[in-house]
Amino acid sequence: MALLEVEDLRVAYGKIEAVKGISFTVEAGEVVTLIGTNGAGKTTTLRTLSGLLKPATGKISFDGRPLDGVGAHKIVAMGLAHSPEGRRIFPRLSIEENLRLGAFLRKDPAGVADDIGSAYERFPILGERRRQAAGTLSGGEQQMLAMARALMSRPKLLMLDEPSMGLSPIMMQKIMSTIGELRAQGTTILLVEQNAQAALSLADHGHVMETGSITLSGTGEELMHDESVRKAYLGED
Repeated sequence: MALLEVEDLRVAYGKIEAVKGISFTVEAGEVVTLIGTNGAGKTTTLRTLSGLLKPATGKISFDGRPLDGVGAHKIVAMGLAHSPEGRRIFPRLSIEENLRLGAFLRKDPAGVADDIGSAYERFPILGERRRQAAGTLSGGEQQMLAMARALMSRPKLLMLDEPSMGLSPIMMQKIMSTIGELRAQGTTILLVEQNAQAALSLADHGHVMETGSITLSGTGEELMHDESVRKAYLGED
């Protein structure tokens, strides 16, 4: 059984259907990516999986349990963490306070302290500035903090929404190499990313979304060599 199973998911904003009956799975230890243009329904899909939006129809099961009617905080407790588009850090709180909020459901202070130490090893700049207000960080540093905060809940599945958006090429490379390291450590990741090349090179499986539907699926490598994907998303003629 897959860790995450999505079956015929439909999500609407009023009368506008943003997600039109998509189905996909994420196996434990895999990186799966959703690629597509703005408005394809990728962010809506992640927000529905994390309990922030209610589906119109369809089934979502995580770790063998249905997510129908389960509140967002309970979904986090089940092991599904979401690093949202636009980072959504708490700008007035310090870096360390942001990280502690990521662990707010945990009852193991020693483990939380260990994980904060691991976050500072993974992203040394956060450790150097741990007492600084998070709002003073650059966009790339805020993205590091958003990812580190999501990992503080020790998730079984980490969902990342547009982690490279608005970043410099160097910072984007750092974020993508961190995703690669997490993958090597066995973290299961569902990645929504505008940079299709970077996403597909990391992904075990990928799905192309267009106007709320999945139009093409395959391994990361298959999609990277697919002519229609190369033309539409990799900027090749």
